[in-house]
Amino acid sequence: MLRNRFVHGHRRWVALATAATATLGLTFGVMSAASATSHKSATADRSKPTVVLVHGGWADSSGWDGEISRLQADGYPVIAPANPLRGLSSDAEYIRSVLKTIQGPIVLVGHSYGGAVITNAAFGVPNVKALVYIAAFAPDQGESLQGLVAKNPGTMITPEALDTRTYPLPNGAEGTDLYIKASAFHDAFAGDLPLSQTRLMQAEQRPFSVAAFTEPSATPAWKSIPAWYLVSTNDHAIPPATQLFMAERAGAVIEHVAASHVPMMSHPDVTTRLIERAARAVS
Repeated sequence: MLRNRFVHGHRRWVALATAATATLGLTFGVMSAASATSHKSATADRSKPTVVLVHGGWADSSGWDGEISRLQADGYPVIAPANPLRGLSSDAEYIRSVLKTIQGPIVLVGHSYGGAVITNAAFGVPNVKALVYIAAFAPDQGESLQGLVAKNPGTMITPEALDTRTYPLPNGAEGTDLYIKASAFHDAFAGDLPLSQTRLMQAEQRPFSVAAFTEPSATPAWKSIPAWYLVSTNDHAIPPATQLFMAERAGAVIEHVAASHVPMMSHPDVTTRLIERAARAVS
């Protein structure tokens, strides 16, 4: 009887072990298939240029959320680094350091002050194949944002619309940060977004330094790299006439959108289409 119980128990353990082995085999098979699919997707992504999105002042990388989700869905590798907003040359050097870590072609996109940064950062980086300006500054050598924003009437980013706060510099001196006042933020910066949203944006804004606003630009990358430009026709920060002037001077492919200064937030579909148009043109 004891022998029968042992044999019965042994057979039960064998059956359980066989079932467990089959289950593990199925699991590893599924994991291997999933890994192969993931690898295949990654390979497909690498066949497209990497899109690098650079935000401007009074903003952060989350302003590109609409574009990031669309670009990723279309198979584009995307990175949206934090723009330091401390000074044009140092910000451009930081973005350039990011670009140098990326293998393969790059489509470099800038909004507002981010346009001035990419204009400087892309110079001398051979795998940047396209520049895309979204309601952005595209300065020539020696120009500053301060001079360009006053080139044509229409900006609401005036000294009266700004608060200033000092901050310590590493050398012991002081820098000055610019903030848009709550009373001016919606109409000057994002007039086609809901007030409930722009109140949050104003409270969370990342200021940028007076040094970034006044520092002269260096040799522009748009003289050697093809450019695309989205002009915001209802922009109260950079006047549309100034945007058009910079876009035409850069020889850019120009599109227009009836938007405020933040078309990447109010019209992410239009913005994404222009970025992908540039990407296809240089692929």
